[in-house]
Amino acid sequence: MAARRMNVLVVLGTRPEAIKLAPVISRLRLNRSSFRVRVCVTAQHRQMLDQALAIFRISPDLDMDVMRTDQDLFEISADVIMGMRRILLAEKPDAVVVQGDTTTAFAAALAAFYLRIPVAHVEAGLRTHEKYFPFPEEVNRCLLSVLADFHFAPTEGARRNLLSSGVAAGKIWVTGNTAIDALHMIRRRLRAPRSQKRWLEYFRKSFALELDDESQRILLVTGHRRENFGRGLRQICLALQEIARLQPQLLVIYPLHLNPQVQKTVRSMLQGQTRIRLIEPLAYEPFVFLMERAYLILTDSGGIQEEAPTLGKPVLVMRRETERPEGLQAGGVRLVGTSRRAIVGRVLELLRDEGEYRRMARVTHPYGDGRAAQRIAAVLANVLEKL
Repeated sequence: MAARRMNVLVVLGTRPEAIKLAPVISRLRLNRSSFRVRVCVTAQHRQMLDQALAIFRISPDLDMDVMRTDQDLFEISADVIMGMRRILLAEKPDAVVVQGDTTTAFAAALAAFYLRIPVAHVEAGLRTHEKYFPFPEEVNRCLLSVLADFHFAPTEGARRNLLSSGVAAGKIWVTGNTAIDALHMIRRRLRAPRSQKRWLEYFRKSFALELDDESQRILLVTGHRRENFGRGLRQICLALQEIARLQPQLLVIYPLHLNPQVQKTVRSMLQGQTRIRLIEPLAYEPFVFLMERAYLILTDSGGIQEEAPTLGKPVLVMRRETERPEGLQAGGVRLVGTSRRAIVGRVLELLRDEGEYRRMARVTHPYGDGRAAQRIAAVLANVLEKL
C-alpha cells in the first residue's frame, strides 16, 4: 500500500520568515508524493511580508491578516493563537512548520501544541542567554524549543544549545541555515545582465540613487529592534550624522522599517541630512542587490549577519548580544552596540584600515552550503511517515 501523503501547514508572518521558509516550501512542494503543503500567513507584518512572498512566487493558501496599526505583542499573540485555533481545526495538519523567533512562530507553535499537532522548528537553537536581548525573540526561541518536536539547527553551536536545554539528541538535525539557500536563489537571478540593468534603473528612478559608480562607497544601514527603541536608536542616528560629516565621500543608505517608532525617531533626526538617504523598505531581491553594492553594512538585524558574510561584506552589529556567534568567531561580524562613539569608531576603522577590512571580508561563511531546505525536507519525509 502506498504511503499516505502528509499534510504540512507552514505558518509565517514576517518578511524574514518568508525569505527563510521559501526554500523549504519549494523543496517540500517538489516532493508531491510525500507532502501536501499549505501555506498560512498571519501577516504580522503586511507590506514587507507580501513583498517577500512575491519575490519567491508564493501565494498563501490561508491569510489571517492580523496586522493592526500600532499593534503590540499582546494583540499579535492573542490574534494569532485564536486564528490558528480555527485554521488547525479546519486543516487538521499532520505537522506545523515554523521558523525563527517571531511572535507568529511562537504563538502558532503554542496553538499546535494545544491540539497535540507536531511542530517542526526551522532555525532552532539560537541563544544569547540574555532574556531581554533580543526582545522578545530570545524568550520566543527558548519557548519554541520546549514546544517543538523536530528541531532543525543551523549550526553545531545551535545544536549544543538545544542539548544543554534538554532537547533529546534524536530530535535535532544540523541542516545549515535556509537564509543561505534563499540568498543563493536570488543571487542566481541577479547574475543576469538584464537583472542588473533593471535594479540600477529601479534605484535611479525610485530614489535618485546612482549605484553604477563602482568607486562610490556605500554604508548600508538597517535598524529596527525593539530593544533599541528610544535611546539606542537616537544614539544610532547621532552616529550616522557624525559618520556622514567626517566621511563626505561616503553615501549612507538606510531602508527605513515601517514600525512607527522607528519612522518617527529616524526621520526626525536624519531626514534631509547631507549624504544620508532614507528610503522605503526594499523587497528582498533589490535589497540583496544593494548589499552586493555596499562597502560596509551596519545593522541590528539577525538575518543580515548570516547573509552579508556570504557576499564578502563586513558587518557591524548594533546590539549588545547576538544569538549568531558563529559570525563573530569566523571574524566577519563585530558587535558594536548602540553607543555613538563605538559605532563611529568601528565604521571609521574599517573605512581607513584596508587590511582590517580585507580580513573581515574574506572569512569562510559559517552558516551552511545552501542545501538546508533539501535536508529539512528529507528529514520531514522520514519522521512524519513514522507518526
